[in-house]
Amino acid sequence: MLNPVVISIPFFALMIALEAWYSRRKDPSAYLAKDAWINILIGFVSVGFNLLFGLFIGTIYAFAYSLAPFKFPAEAWSTWVILFFVDDLAYYIFHRASHESRLFWNFHVVHHSSEYYNLSVAVRQSWFSGLLHWLFYAPIMLLGFAPWMFAIMHGFNLIYQFWIHTKFIKTLGPLEWILNTPSHHRVHHGVNNPYLDKNYAGVLIIWDRLFGSFVQETEEPRYGIIKPIKSFNPLWVNTHGWFEMFAAMRERKGIRNKLRCIFASPNMEMNS
Repeated sequence: MLNPVVISIPFFALMIALEAWYSRRKDPSAYLAKDAWINILIGFVSVGFNLLFGLFIGTIYAFAYSLAPFKFPAEAWSTWVILFFVDDLAYYIFHRASHESRLFWNFHVVHHSSEYYNLSVAVRQSWFSGLLHWLFYAPIMLLGFAPWMFAIMHGFNLIYQFWIHTKFIKTLGPLEWILNTPSHHRVHHGVNNPYLDKNYAGVLIIWDRLFGSFVQETEEPRYGIIKPIKSFNPLWVNTHGWFEMFAAMRERKGIRNKLRCIFASPNMEMNS
């Protein structure tokens, strides 16, 4: 079954082009052409890697589903409602872990390393995250949701997150209490001290409000990462985190300190 995200690529391209055109009239600083084209290139290559990793991940998901003692019926509307909340919570956990553990941050840093904030950044995704991100989603199949059902729901979750990567929508009024919005996600991409490691939501901001990771947008965010990579090389964008981690491990003495380089917070261990 084709991933909903792949089907949406023409829509993503159209919206990026429209926003880039609009930004030339309203805020030219929102786009740097070279950065946007690199984001798009990284995005296309990530689709290819995801298709490759999908063969491996699909096998894991199918095995996990076979172990589920109960199978949710696909024809019941309540199944899809439950799956929506389960998938969105799993994304929150995955996303938070991707900021709080260097191992997962090495994948996720790709998305954050642009110093701009626009729709093209939404498609700037790690080429190699498929190696490990399934760890957070295989339990959904163990709960009894078929892999194809998860693929549809998770695909629409990711599609929702595309449009919140914009500076041109300020607030959504009362919906800001429930949904992840451009305002909330700008905070997430900000490196300002109040904004670091906040607002991990996928669709629903309620998870951040419940688990104490929510911060309201109060000042203009500065985008990127604490230690900018200053490179437009897509391979380096995808691998620099690993080189920095292994360099730090070589400098640390003792197994415990080396393991901290891998699993502890990247802000604590690597200042990146």
